[in-house]
Amino acid sequence: MYPETETQLSSTRSAAEEHFISTSPEETKRIAGEFAETLAAGDVVAFFGELGSGKTTFIAGICEALEVNGDVTSPTFILIHEYTGRLPIYHFDFYRIQNADDIWQLGWEDYFYGGGLCLIEWADRILDFLPPKRIEIHLRNRFDLGAPNRREIQIKRL
Repeated sequence: MYPETETQLSSTRSAAEEHFISTSPEETKRIAGEFAETLAAGDVVAFFGELGSGKTTFIAGICEALEVNGDVTSPTFILIHEYTGRLPIYHFDFYRIQNADDIWQLGWEDYFYGGGLCLIEWADRILDFLPPKRIEIHLRNRFDLGAPNRREIQIKRL
């Protein structure tokens, strides 16, 4: 699916799982841009990772590749940003979600099972609401390896 590059951590273990190492925000966006070419309307992409792991940077790379104009920022306080590109994109941030009522009030089913692309930051906070068929992106800081911008990116298709 992706050409062999030095950013690829290891060969794809299966068609459903890939691993990468990124050493800069630009490289993270490049990986995200290549990944974006595999996405379609109706896909739900759930992002997992601690603060500063690159979730929003990865999403910005997806949006850039899908021809979204303007800045892509995390909707931390308003829960969702809607973007228009080659397809409708719904960017969620559930970091500050208080309870399940907040998700119900948002009308999550219309988004998660609709015709757009859903990109969900802090998906671990809403696991019970995620569709079983989804793509998970796990981002991990690897500062302990001595490279301040080093990130491990794991993509899983469920």
